[in-house]
Amino acid sequence: QVQVVESGGGLVQPGGSLRLSCAASGSIFSINTMGWFRQAPGKQRQFVAALTRDGTVKYADSVKGRFTISADDAQKTVYLQMNSLKAEDTAVYYCNLRAFGVPEGFGSWGQGTQVTVSS
Repeated sequence: QVQVVESGGGLVQPGGSLRLSCAASGSIFSINTMGWFRQAPGKQRQFVAALTRDGTVKYADSVKGRFTISADDAQKTVYLQMNSLKAEDTAVYYCNLRAFGVPEGFGSWGQGTQVTVSS
């Protein structure tokens, strides 16, 4: 069992930056894919970024060049650096950790952290 806790959300002006953190505990040795998703009001949850143990990184087209996913194994933490934020980035951001072979959408989820981009 893996527990996940996100933090770092908040209110930021357009063009600003935030860094989200995802602290993991439990059976983290089994984790192969670390991802971030987001859900805006009235919309379905959508993929944002993912990082696998072999170093493969994927981003949604809407965040490419602005967001960076990274992980610190020693700190058991996954980060999402968000730069040049836009109003449309406003959403609850969720961290997802899953073992090899576990389909997207499953695995361990955190409670989410709210990001609001507004002037």
